[in-house]
Amino acid sequence: MIAPAPPPTPEPPLADMSVAELTAFAQSRDRYAGRAVFELARRAPTDDSAATALGDLSHLQQLRDDRIFHLVSQAWAAIIGLLAAETPYSRQTAYTAFADLDPSDQTALLSYLKAERIEDAHPQL
Repeated sequence: MIAPAPPPTPEPPLADMSVAELTAFAQSRDRYAGRAVFELARRAPTDDSAATALGDLSHLQQLRDDRIFHLVSQAWAAIIGLLAAETPYSRQTAYTAFADLDPSDQTALLSYLKAERIEDAHPQL
């Protein structure tokens, strides 16, 4: 006899979480951790603390190693979210995060963004 699969865990109420809670959740190994990065990116255009959190998260090796698909990592998602926020603060935070990536990761991210320089990248979420 095969045991039934456990019920799926419900998605946490990310929209109701604080920036600190989202940051902690993004660092967890929870299956929905990546969605916390996207919630922070959603807030970054109007909340510098969310942009700061994305910048901090992009420096974590865990998020650099956690691939969403193919080459795209959670750290890339944080940087892309910062770029897409299009505020002076979020863009400067993105440039700093980008500069901290390994050169091969920088090249791959620029290729993914179809930009020659990080300053030329203007992704939309």
